[in-house]
Amino acid sequence: MAKAVLFDFWGTLVENGTYSPLRQTYNILRVRMKFSDFVIKTEEVLMTKPYEDQKTAFTEVCKAFNIEPKPFIIDKLIGVWNKNKLLAKLYPETIDVLEDLKKKKYKLAIISNCPNNSVEPVIEKFGLGKYFDAVMLSWQTGHLKTDTELFEETLKKLKAKKEDTLMVGDSIPTDIEGAKKAGVNAILVDRKGKKEWPEKIKDLTEVKNVLP
Repeated sequence: MAKAVLFDFWGTLVENGTYSPLRQTYNILRVRMKFSDFVIKTEEVLMTKPYEDQKTAFTEVCKAFNIEPKPFIIDKLIGVWNKNKLLAKLYPETIDVLEDLKKKKYKLAIISNCPNNSVEPVIEKFGLGKYFDAVMLSWQTGHLKTDTELFEETLKKLKAKKEDTLMVGDSIPTDIEGAKKAGVNAILVDRKGKKEWPEKIKDLTEVKNVLP
């Protein structure tokens, strides 16, 4: 069976084009709940189904929190999320690391919680598609990274075993705990050195040191 590496997208392979779109959405909507709870609910509404357009998507997010979807609110949200993908940048080591893993015959996949048409244009812009054997996006699969089904579907596509697979991501609740829930080994990317987790690396160049 193939050895495989699963990569989160934002904050792992690609740097956000703007400060956390989810945090900005939280601030714009002024929701009275813990941010972590807000993220769970927002991802479930926004990132597990296709929407006709962004206006429809963010209208549904507003409704989920009993907020009137006023035009100026929707426009602000659309602006934040569009800026994020338009100004996105690759991390300096991303391409070199992907090239190296492909040469070593690893099966590679992107696994991302995202709204439709948010990750795809960035993959195309930077020519990332050629490196990956699977691109598993929550809005297409209907599953978030906290659902074991997303990992199971990804491994099935790659024809890889859990014990031969590594998840690489920058979020403890979604990337790391999501992977471990599915029985997949995981490593945290902590570029700023501010997160408490025993198994972490400072950037993608250290992935080779922890591969299965």
